[in-house]
Parts: sequence; C-alpha cells; structure tokens
Amino acid sequence: MNALEKYQEWLERMDHNDPLYQELLDIADDETEIEERFYQYITFGTAGLRGKLKAGTNCMNVYMVGRATQGIANFIKKHGQEAMDKGVVIAHDCRHKSREFCLLTASILAANGIKAYIYPSLRTTPQLAYSIGMLHTISGINITASHNPQDYNGYKAYWEDGCQVSSGIADGMLEEIEKVDEFDGVLKADFDECVKEGKIVVLDESYDRRYIDHVKSLAIHDGDDELDLDIPLIYTPLNGCGKMPFEAVMNERGFRNWRFVEEQKDPDPDFTTVGYPNPEDPKAFKLSEELGRKVGAELLMATDPDGDRFAIELRNDKGEYVPLNGNQTGYLLVNYILEGRKDAGTLPSNGAMVKSIVTSTMSTEIAKAYGVKMFEALTGFKNICGRIPFLKENGYTYLFGYEESIGYAASPEIRDKDGISAGMLVAEAAAYYRKQGKTLFDVLQELYQKYGYYAEDEPNLILEGIEGSARIKRMMTYVRENLPTEVAGIKVEKIVDYINGYEDIPASNVLRFYLEDGSWFAIRPSGTEPKIKFYFYTCQDSREKALNVNGRIKGDILALVNRVE
Repeated sequence: MNALEKYQEWLERMDHNDPLYQELLDIADDETEIEERFYQYITFGTAGLRGKLKAGTNCMNVYMVGRATQGIANFIKKHGQEAMDKGVVIAHDCRHKSREFCLLTASILAANGIKAYIYPSLRTTPQLAYSIGMLHTISGINITASHNPQDYNGYKAYWEDGCQVSSGIADGMLEEIEKVDEFDGVLKADFDECVKEGKIVVLDESYDRRYIDHVKSLAIHDGDDELDLDIPLIYTPLNGCGKMPFEAVMNERGFRNWRFVEEQKDPDPDFTTVGYPNPEDPKAFKLSEELGRKVGAELLMATDPDGDRFAIELRNDKGEYVPLNGNQTGYLLVNYILEGRKDAGTLPSNGAMVKSIVTSTMSTEIAKAYGVKMFEALTGFKNICGRIPFLKENGYTYLFGYEESIGYAASPEIRDKDGISAGMLVAEAAAYYRKQGKTLFDVLQELYQKYGYYAEDEPNLILEGIEGSARIKRMMTYVRENLPTEVAGIKVEKIVDYINGYEDIPASNVLRFYLEDGSWFAIRPSGTEPKIKFYFYTCQDSREKALNVNGRIKGDILALVNRVE
C-alpha cells in the first residue's frame, strides 16, 4: 500500500469527530505532505519512537502510540505471567500530548493484564530509568522527545535491566508491533477504573524521595569543611522536568547561593523562552548568561526537557562565560570522581569507566593515570550502561560512563544519562575547587597541561524528510566508496568500519579514521534525529594549534560529503 492509499484508508477508518481527521482533510491537496506522513510507519528502534506530532503513520499520535504499546504488551505476554505481574513503569515529560500518551499507554497495558505504574505528573528520564530497578518491573516507557523542538514527541522503551532496549529486545518488540492494526488491534481499558481495581498504580512521593536520596549518595565530597557552599551558581531546566529533583538535591546538599533562571524554571511545552531546548547549543544559555552577569555566577548549568542531558558554561579568567562541549565536561567529571575517590581511599583497584566510540580519548588518558580502565561502547546509554553487567561479571567496578553528546551516568543503578546527578557532581566539583582557590576553568587548563591540548568538534548536518534520509545514505555510501588516504595533509593510518562490528563492538553504521599525527574522526547517521554526525579530535602541543589542525580536518571532510547531492 502506497502513501496515498494509506492516507485514504485512515480517512475511511477514522472517527470523523477526531481532530486528526480534520487535520488530514486539510492536507488533501498536498501530495508531498501526504507522502511524508504515510510513506512508512514511524521507525521503532533501540531508542523507541520519535517524530513530529501529526496525523499519519510516520508521526507521533495516539494511533502510533497505541500500536507500539499493544505490540510491547504482546511481547511481554510472550514472556509469561511473571513478566506481566512485574509490570511496566511509565513516565512522561512536559511536551504536548505527553500526559495523554502516558495515560493511554497505561490503559492499554492494563487492558492486556499487565500491571502499570505511573507517576502523578511529569518526571525526568533518569528517574524513570531508576524506577525500573526500584520497582523490579519487566519494562519501562517514557513519553518524551528529549531535546527535540517543541513540535516533536517520542516514546522511549526500556527493559528489566533498566537500560533502553537492546537491539535484540527491540527487534522482538518490533515483530509484535508490526502485527498490530492501529485501529482495530489495540485493547483499551478505562483508566480510572483500572486505578480503582489496582491494575494501574499511581506512585506516591516516596518514590521521588528514593531517587533523590540515591542521587545524593553519589557525592564525592560534602559539607562546609570540604566545599564552599556559598559558590554562586545558576541552573535552568529549560522549561522542562528538571526543577523538582534538582531543587531538592541542591537544597538538601546545603548549597546556599544557587538560583533558577526564573523564566525557565516551570514546564512549558512550547519552550517559549528558548525555542530549541537543547543545552548542547550555547544559544540555550542566553538567559542564564544575563542572570549570571547580574549575580556574578561562577557556573551556569542546564538540563534538557526530560532531564537526561546536561551542559555547562564556565566563567573564564577574563570573566566571560565559555560554553563547554560534552567532552570537556566529561574530562572534569572523570578527573573529579577519580581524584576524589583516590584521596578518600575508595578508588577500587579494578575500577572501570565507559565512553562511546565517538567520544574523546583524553578521558582514557585521565583514567589510565589513576589505574582505571576505560571501555568503549556504541553511542547511546543502552550501550554504555549495557556494559555494566559485563564489567561486573569480569570483576570490574563501574565508576562512570559518558558520551560527548552531554550525557553522563554516575551510578550503576541509573542506567541512562542523568542530568540531575551530573549537575550535582559538577556543582560539587566547582564548590570543592573554589575552597582551594581554583575555578573549574582553572582545572580544565591544568588537565590540558597535564594530558595534552585536545581539541574537539562535533558538527552535524540536519537533513529532514524522505529526501534528507536518502541523502544521508548516499553520503555514507560515497565515503565508503571514496575512502580518503590523506586529510588536511595528514596521512590516514587506519580506518575502522563498524558496519559489521569490530572487535567486541557490535555492528553499527559508523566509520572511524585514525591519522598519523594521532588525530582521528568519525562519521555516523543519527539513530534518533534527521542528522548525519561528525566527530573530530586532535591533540597538539597547544590549544590553539589543536583547534587549527582540527578545523582543517573538519573542513576537508565536510567538503567531501557535501559533494553528495
């Protein structure tokens, strides 16, 4: 069935009072829009679903959420009554339709005889991930589009290990999802009746307390003797979910001089004050910088709408706010955790950390200096935290995991990136070094002096729609068929293509190039966004030289892929 036929089928089968029906009538003469909305079913992968809030099979709406949930319910039922009784915990962010999708998901699970747990209002992604282990559920679902623009929503699926579903589990779920008819194949129950009957459990504040207490337990240093708790700090949840847990953690840790960006502390599904709510983009810090200058803040912190990503800006030695990329924040966290554990005598002899294959190797050198082994994994915390069972089985103690796209996992019990615990640790590190007369900016310069002057750059090209997706595929094919032997005048020494897997890393559509001067770069399509991503790294004898060399490498590679129309 082609896109137009699928469009016509929806018009025939939909309730004419459904607002989505009128939305489809409005595009009757727009063949391109019909094609975009109906050329495929929205992709269900290891990150679940993510798309624009529209009517259509390639969009986020009640029909696609219902279809996915029914498929997951059928998958769980195949695992038997014990799995059904364990149930599924569900959370949601502040986006349009998030609460509606959350209640729908719970009602469908309950109608299928699967126990459902939900929170009474929005909660962060890391709290959802922690809740899976806390409640011993078979699965978890979070309704969120993370840092995407306001017209998106999504559906993240987790399994009983607390990680987002692995490829094997995702494939099993997808097999069941594809069997479901979105109109007639979805079982539904009345939400309120299910709550009365105990089929759906609304979680009380004690579960929030357990998450917050766990985050606080990750502290390296504590109290006025070790920390300058009067350090001036700014935090913004960018109108997302982060306010409640971050406020509780900071206040209970005793920080006395931190404050919210008032315009951004409360949830807003339109993200009116920021537009694109991604703290990886320095433009998201505009209001934070204005407030920071007024109050003399040393550190600016932000989380994305579902509280899993975390980014910072530091005040440099000239008094200017400088955005750090995810690698640089990772250097500070890796060093702070290892330095603190060593000083406290709690650094294990078998310590291990995990980073993604496209994350800077400077952190590997820092870990090595403390006798800690750095493991690599594919991008995404289902892979990074998915290493935790392997580490335990092989006698290692997990200490930290992160990737360059501003994601950090400081606890083996929270198996996803957690902007709340990362924020607490960075604030703590800033207070710790301030007690010693240093800033985090000073510490970063010291790390460069000790381990080498690294440069990092992670540009991407956004290519939306059917043609954008096709062009990304053509770009990857072109590079594979025209592998460079020299970049920016530097010889390519080694090329690793992960398309069929490499060593103990599973198969993925990633190319990684190593140059003879120690520089390296990687190329991969995003699995969750309409982007092709690039990662460039070099280490030189000065930061200026490193930035220059990295810039030349980036220029050559972007010119190469932009030849592809």
